[in-house]
Amino acid sequence: MKSGAFTFVLHSHLPYVRRAGLWPHGEEMLHEVMAETYVPLLDALYELIDEGLSPRLTIGLTPILMEQLSDDDVKDHFEAYLQDRMTLAQADADFYQAEGDPQRLTLALFYLTRYWNTLESFRSDYQRDLVGAFRRLQAGGYLDVLTSAATHGYLPLLERDSSLYGQLATGVGTYRRLMGCAPRGAWLPECAYRPAYIKETEQGKLRKPGLEEFLSGLGLGYFFTETHVIRGGAVVGKAAGDVVGPYGRIPVRQVVPLTEGLPQAEAGTTFRPYGVRATDVAVFARDEGTGLQVWSATTGYPGDFAYREFHRKDSRSGLQYWRVTGPGVELKDKDWYDPATASARVQQHAGHFVELVKQRLADFQASSGQYGIVVSAYDTELFGHWWFEGVNWLKEVLRRLAVSEEVELTTARDYLQAHPPQESLALPESSWGQGGTHWTWLNPETEWMWKLIHHAERQMERLVDKYPTAEGELLDLLNQTARELLLLESSDWPFLMTTGQAAEYAANRFQEHLSRFNHLAMLAEAGRVDAGTMAFVREIEDMDNPFPQLDYRLFEEREGRAGGQIISLEKRK
Repeated sequence: MKSGAFTFVLHSHLPYVRRAGLWPHGEEMLHEVMAETYVPLLDALYELIDEGLSPRLTIGLTPILMEQLSDDDVKDHFEAYLQDRMTLAQADADFYQAEGDPQRLTLALFYLTRYWNTLESFRSDYQRDLVGAFRRLQAGGYLDVLTSAATHGYLPLLERDSSLYGQLATGVGTYRRLMGCAPRGAWLPECAYRPAYIKETEQGKLRKPGLEEFLSGLGLGYFFTETHVIRGGAVVGKAAGDVVGPYGRIPVRQVVPLTEGLPQAEAGTTFRPYGVRATDVAVFARDEGTGLQVWSATTGYPGDFAYREFHRKDSRSGLQYWRVTGPGVELKDKDWYDPATASARVQQHAGHFVELVKQRLADFQASSGQYGIVVSAYDTELFGHWWFEGVNWLKEVLRRLAVSEEVELTTARDYLQAHPPQESLALPESSWGQGGTHWTWLNPETEWMWKLIHHAERQMERLVDKYPTAEGELLDLLNQTARELLLLESSDWPFLMTTGQAAEYAANRFQEHLSRFNHLAMLAEAGRVDAGTMAFVREIEDMDNPFPQLDYRLFEEREGRAGGQIISLEKRK
């Protein structure tokens, strides 16, 4: 008898890197993840289906990622990348055979076979259409594919509601175009949430809608948040850490009181979803117990000594021939990687994880009498890319849970349909970032970005107001202006600035999109739609081409709206 349900929730996202250079931070980062994560994950799921099993999971594909995976240039460049990796692996194999080094020869041939199989899968099994492969899995009932904000914009820090709506509505439009149906759930970028609040303006007090209201208006019925947001207490997992300095803390806002709806929960648990305030939108929270088994740098599975070391690469080819080896072992002292030993550890760790899921669900049912769900949420790119054996681990966990007598393997959508929320919560403003605040994206290193974003948001609103029904070339100009606004709003640029992983690259990418936005907006404001203007527009369209369905009118001014009406709180008293 089943005691509860389980779903993986995998969040798949990379920033817009098409034609933005190659190694180490340009388009090649997308090629790497396609080769190491997305294609192997699809292979694993289809192989399980071929075995007669029913693997089921929840996976988010951000709109900007879907656009890139569907781009012909990206597809061509990906094939070239795989061909190049095969050439490097073959050269290594020839070299180590001549050197009489059987261990590294075996590993070079291992990589050569792996890249060849990936290329064959991409071309033959998926016809170069990875989004289509995910679409077929969803149509078959195996996946619940989530949408997100168009370019993964950090929604609570955007100043204008037009940007929040534009980000989410554009994401829904991309999903409809590429998935052939409407999305039902969403992953909020960075798990960043803002509730409804009262904003003081020169015209009086205005009610700013909570993010759940935007989701509801677009037909999105559920999203996900961090453990501490639902359960309270200390920040855990990815969000752990002390916040330094005055920036990025959750703003002190006059939050709108709860209205009628489901009864409010006295205490939250991550084992079931809740209604969010008085909307028809539900929220799930990440399960801490299973999450730490993967996320923890000290006790998580990826740190096992038998698994492949990510950071050491061969000086000749860039291939990774070493294993983790031990705690604190310097890169130069790493031992050789053995795929067979690593595969055995995958089986052990999958078994451990499945037993943990069973125990957590059984304990919850025993203590509450309820049929709960464990939501185990991770970045998709962790599996295969950062944790080389991760896709095989996912495959083995899904294989075991698909035949489990104690656990129902499901998706968030299907669980919610069978077990709708019975209580509601008033979520606090929050994120997965350092200290659970906005600091990771708003701090002394990034504050300058947000001032420029906020100025651009208002400028876009003015353009929509000036040209409410543009047509022809003016329409193309305004749509490209809106496209650049979306791209400069990406949360990836301030994130990379804060972490220092690619600060110069992130600043340059932000400035490029800002410069293009400013120039396009200036041309539009002046009404200059001549041959020179349109030549510039076509050049920018060729470089930045996502969201072909984009309509600049999504960014019309929306401050104080609820249900399409301007609300003055002073008049309601």
